[in-house]
Amino acid sequence: MSAQITQLVAARPRPHRIPFVWAMAAIASLVVTVGVAAMSPTAAYADDYPSWSEVLAARSNEAKAKAEVARIQKIINDMQIRVEETQALAEEKADIYFKAERAFDAADLRAQELQRQADAANERAAESRKQAGQLAASLARTGGRDLTATLLFNGDNATDLLATLGMSAKLAQQSQSLYDKALQDQNTAQSLTDQANVAKAALEELALIAEAAMQEAQQAADEAAAALAAQQDNIARLQAQLASLTSDRIHTEAEYIKGVQEKWGAGAGGEVSDQGWARPAGGNISSNFGPRACNGCSTYHLGVDLAPGCNAPIYAAAPGTVIYAGWFSGYGNHIKVDHGNGVVTSYSHIRDGGILVGNGQHVAPGQNIALVGNTGQSFGCHLHFEVRLNGSAVDPVPYLRARGVNI
Repeated sequence: MSAQITQLVAARPRPHRIPFVWAMAAIASLVVTVGVAAMSPTAAYADDYPSWSEVLAARSNEAKAKAEVARIQKIINDMQIRVEETQALAEEKADIYFKAERAFDAADLRAQELQRQADAANERAAESRKQAGQLAASLARTGGRDLTATLLFNGDNATDLLATLGMSAKLAQQSQSLYDKALQDQNTAQSLTDQANVAKAALEELALIAEAAMQEAQQAADEAAAALAAQQDNIARLQAQLASLTSDRIHTEAEYIKGVQEKWGAGAGGEVSDQGWARPAGGNISSNFGPRACNGCSTYHLGVDLAPGCNAPIYAAAPGTVIYAGWFSGYGNHIKVDHGNGVVTSYSHIRDGGILVGNGQHVAPGQNIALVGNTGQSFGCHLHFEVRLNGSAVDPVPYLRARGVNI
């Protein structure tokens, strides 16, 4: 059993050890303020854990073993504090970005509605222009007669002729007024559209700035995230080491092997279409894209909800790079994946501890990236899945269907 564990431990590359005092100083110097360049995870969080051979040697000296346990626990505690601090900052910046993105969505929808109004006003103006032209042509034909001769030699019809001319002139005036009103409506609607587009562009710029701030905050949190990942990677070994000091070696070493084997054997994926896209989760659609009721009000649902059940796997819909993995306000635990060409997918309400990928990680289509949960503004376990093209949310159902995936 010990030989098997030794082989498993040796199979993992062990970073170069550095003095404990230097490591703690590096941890304490982690930059939390956004905008300061983040240190590399390796430099700030060198793995200063004792080796398995050091723990075995500690068994022969109880005092030394107790000191090792205290040292390990202190490293873990310091890492956990730093994780909480930097993740809190990243979540704060993510919340700012969340609000900026929601403002952009509202401006985007408003600009689209105003453009529709402008288009309708333009159609009315064109129709009025057509009517005015027809009346102008009719008046031109009437005006071409010798009105003086008509009035002199056809006195009986003079009154009718003047009435006809007066009616035509009145209709022309009314048509011109209608055209002028339609043109005014068109100009007003287009002016509102232009203003909305300017506001949309400004909000988009703010959203981009907020996104950059969020990413900078994540850079500051990357060291803590790396420390947490290292802690999670080594927790089975640490537990085995500590338990071994209480003489429960056989049981704890077996659990250590089991944990390592489960970790190395983990991984699953969804079925990938011929076009390289995958269904993000199983289950039926519980809420579609678009307007929906909300206790007497109405909201615009920017994605589609799938309900495969709690703890069900969530898959990457396409190959890409993780640009955010963490808490994201009402979305709860949240992952965003950039697929290039302006296409971004997101996965929300992930269970606590259910994010299986990290920021900057490349993912494959159908790769298990998370587990379904009920975090954030959620009522029951489900996946909220969004597709955005150049920042604007689109209906995921037809988008995926066009890529060989039915949901």
